[in-house]
Amino acid sequence: MSRTAALLLAAAVACEVAGTLALRATDGYKNLWPLLVVIPGYLGAFAFLGLSLREVSVGVAYAVWSAAGTVLITAAAAVLFGDRVSASTILGMAITVVGVAIINLSTAAE
Repeated sequence: MSRTAALLLAAAVACEVAGTLALRATDGYKNLWPLLVVIPGYLGAFAFLGLSLREVSVGVAYAVWSAAGTVLITAAAAVLFGDRVSASTILGMAITVVGVAIINLSTAAE
């Protein structure tokens, strides 16, 4: 994966994380101000993900995007909103990260 593709994918993850955390901050749409981050966050996530697909296969890009987003959102929600993170949640995320690493290694070897 080129540096440009990696940066585009990182931007997609960052936008998704911001959008999802802002969506949580709406508190079931009782607070509408966070929507000012939700909408551009998701638009940016898909725009950057789409641009990364110029160089990265869709399977690898989606695996990295979804796994990184899941781990970062879970950690941030625990800090920002007090969401509980169990040992099984951490184990599941670790398995996901290992799976994505294997996908990346196998793709790089081709």
